Amino acid sequence: MLIRPALPDDIPAIAAIYGEAVRTGTASFELEAPDDAEMRRRFAAITGAGYPYLAAVDPAGGPLLGYAYASAFRPRIAYRFTVENSVYVAPAAQGRGVGRALMVALIAACETAGFRQMVAIIGGSDNLGSIALHRALGFADIGVMPATGFKFGRWLDTVVMQRALGPGAGTLPPEVPGALR
Repeated sequence: MLIRPALPDDIPAIAAIYGEAVRTGTASFELEAPDDAEMRRRFAAITGAGYPYLAAVDPAGGPLLGYAYASAFRPRIAYRFTVENSVYVAPAAQGRGVGRALMVALIAACETAGFRQMVAIIGGSDNLGSIALHRALGFADIGVMPATGFKFGRWLDTVVMQRALGPGAGTLPPEVPGALR
């Protein structure tokens, strides 16, 4: 597979992958899938702010396999060196290493940009695939916020995981991460 920057032309496929996750899973706590226009707005906000947004594609053609992006962890300026990751894989491509490949590339892009911490906010303690993927990539279990979401008629936990990027907290960062300059 090929990992490349996501393009505006990818938005319908991204919206379809995300929409399926919203309708059938707990990775997202949204209850209604956003339309292409809203996904285009979100894409523009994330990429316009300088954060990486990646797509996994089959170089021989075919549908988008998945996507991943980093975004601001929190809006307050002191969080400027910390990003939150999101990764979604098309149902037909799950279990083929797409999520791992996207996350490896996303981590590298965030390190290159000068970010120092990456946080994963995972919907549902039973989202074992996402939890295992993050652990395998060096994320530590930070905590579980019990019963913070309600979807599909049941309470869902929020799992928080984190990993250092580059030198992490070992050195002082530049004043502004490269992606946000």
